[in-house]
Amino acid sequence: MRDPYLYEEEPILKNKLNIHKKELLDNAEADYVVFRLKDLALNPLPGNYNTEHLLQMHEFIFQDLYDWAGQPRSISIYKEEDILGGLSIEYSEPSDIVNDIHRVLADMRFKMWNYMEPVQLANEFCASLANLWKIHPFREGNTRTTITFCCQFADEMGFPINRKLFEENSIYVRMALVAYNAYFSDGSDFSKKEYLEKIVFDALGRR
Repeated sequence: MRDPYLYEEEPILKNKLNIHKKELLDNAEADYVVFRLKDLALNPLPGNYNTEHLLQMHEFIFQDLYDWAGQPRSISIYKEEDILGGLSIEYSEPSDIVNDIHRVLADMRFKMWNYMEPVQLANEFCASLANLWKIHPFREGNTRTTITFCCQFADEMGFPINRKLFEENSIYVRMALVAYNAYFSDGSDFSKKEYLEKIVFDALGRR
């Protein structure tokens, strides 16, 4: 099946700027996204940390670039990961995305965050962050949206996280999310949670 999010003549995401070269689109995306993320750091996006709120977060961050910003993806995705020997994380199927978001965010909202010791707090935050990321609701921008959303949630719950640590180690963070979620429907489990737990614990300790 052809990817409807790409231009027909080249494998570049269709975008509002009508850019057809990957390097130029990457640069433009970085500029616009950094601007929007800085705005969100100063002016949190109001909401109830439910599915609608997550979709609104993605729309806000990517509004300058994609017509489909804030909309769940309509296709399945497979991303080969070097650290998994070319395997992909098993992301949610399009028909399951909304229900999966409902489930993960309901669990996140109802955790007793105020009663947790530091290690438990870090581990539970990792679980919510990783479970939400594993859904991969959008065609592009999942890591940035998920981390921004969860960090804003943490701020509101009273345990602010050092976002700069995530920003300065973005490659490590994504690899840690992959490692955390490296378990599969056939029963095989290669997951390693300690990498994500380490940076989250550090981020909490440097607030």
